[in-house]
Amino acid sequence: MPVALAPLLEAARKTQPEVVALRRRLHEEPELGLALPETRRRVLEALSDLDLELELHERSDALVAILRGGRPGPALLLRADMDALPMPEDTDLPFRSRRPGAMHACGHDAHTAMLVGAAHLLAAHRQDLAGDVVFAFQAGEEGHFGARFMLDEGLLERTPAVEAAFALHVTPLLPPGMVITRPGPLMASADVIGIDLVGRGGHASMPHDCVDPVPVACEIVQALQSFVTRRVPAFDPVVLTVTRIAAGTTNNVIPETVHLEGTLRAVSDASRRRAHEGIRQVAEGVARAHGVEARVAIAEGYPVTVNDAAATAFAVDVARGLLGEGRVVELPSPIMGAEDFSYLLERVPGAMLFLGVKPEGAGTPAPCHSNRMVLDEEGLVFGTALHAALALARLAPAA
Repeated sequence: MPVALAPLLEAARKTQPEVVALRRRLHEEPELGLALPETRRRVLEALSDLDLELELHERSDALVAILRGGRPGPALLLRADMDALPMPEDTDLPFRSRRPGAMHACGHDAHTAMLVGAAHLLAAHRQDLAGDVVFAFQAGEEGHFGARFMLDEGLLERTPAVEAAFALHVTPLLPPGMVITRPGPLMASADVIGIDLVGRGGHASMPHDCVDPVPVACEIVQALQSFVTRRVPAFDPVVLTVTRIAAGTTNNVIPETVHLEGTLRAVSDASRRRAHEGIRQVAEGVARAHGVEARVAIAEGYPVTVNDAAATAFAVDVARGLLGEGRVVELPSPIMGAEDFSYLLERVPGAMLFLGVKPEGAGTPAPCHSNRMVLDEEGLVFGTALHAALALARLAPAA
């Protein structure tokens, strides 16, 4: 590779003040979903002094910045997500969220700032790139299918073709400078399960004159847990959790309906489909046995995030060369969270890696999606450098 890895860390440390400042500005003003006008404006401002080709997406406030390399070659895509979560922030940070009910509790502010920092590093090494770098700043990762919208607007339909895609995701559970990943399934699919039970309501003192859906709902919840442990292979697991049961209006009325809601996670399409079929069979079968009607709705969310084996091996080698052999660890099993980077990995080979940002001195740190989640900004140095290292190594000119 024409550029040594160690100087990348030094260069990333020099850009750290700007990266941290951008991250803090984004953290103070979190935006939700697909509409991120202020976030996009700040990213464009941070990239304005670089010679990049910019594309503004229309179905969301996503943007793409393209760095043309000094020599012809394929394109490499690096992704950062920009949206926050609809939740309050309960930290004492001086730059905590100023917007009630919105918080960067999953590190997307850090993802965005690191990728901007990497764009600055790589712009200084343009002549060392045999190909182009596509910086994809995505909206709507938190359940809004933002990556799919970008793909629909032609994210990968360009010349030269994108040959690989990489993304980093922070984790407060690992110290700065640590990276974890794995080939194959890295993160789970995520589906929303809804079951409506319809019986016949009446007076609570006369259940024999009614068709009470409440005990049927309780039986279905238990039966679904038995289904998971007895019908789904233990080595190709799913996680099925009923998180909400809604019924009734008062203590002396048997309600006519009960609504169950929950989530299904799987790490393969085979177990995902098996679970879909089983949920319908269990709910409808138990309900029918009690004279209750069951209406099952499954809203499919993000697919399984599957890291390409060769791309993962490449990324691990680069990370070890940059950070040190003992700082990159292969996960023994997938994580049951979900990611819409999965849509890109269905189209091109690539990998996602988790980057440590554990706060110094934290015993048991608050995880992502916690109202108290904080991170050590020292970790941003390693993420900025790793983004750049992946591009420089992948697009290194042939000897």
